[in-house]
Amino acid sequence: MSLAIPSWQGCMAVGGPRYASDMSAAPRSDKPVGRFRRMFDRLSSSQEELESEELREDADTAGCTRIGDCQDRQVVSVTGTLRTVTLRPRAGVPALEAELFDGSAALDVVWLGRRSIVGIEPGRKLIASGRISMSHGRRVLFNPKYELRPLGRE
Repeated sequence: MSLAIPSWQGCMAVGGPRYASDMSAAPRSDKPVGRFRRMFDRLSSSQEELESEELREDADTAGCTRIGDCQDRQVVSVTGTLRTVTLRPRAGVPALEAELFDGSAALDVVWLGRRSIVGIEPGRKLIASGRISMSHGRRVLFNPKYELRPLGRE
């Protein structure tokens, strides 16, 4: 004697999709997207997170590589905000060092033989181009080509 299983019982596993719209092959994101969600995220984010997001968007719109994506010995153009500017001699030669942050990561920008450069100050935005090197586990750009971003765009 065989048991007949009604067709409606074998159709769906417990906890499975209940509606045809839930059966799509595309996986759903855990976070809903939309205007309301973006507004909520901005309201619930810290000021630092908002500034980081804005800097990442600036890098994308300027056509620059994000610092977090830069590899050793790669020629890149990066953009960001100078966090710190210090005068630190390297092997007896004056060197102006600045930390550039773009929202994804930071790198050191070093101008050898310079004690100061007009416009290079904390809080200033710039675009720097050159070859990335690694020094003590940090990304460094030595003597890059640079372009100061206008103050009105900050």
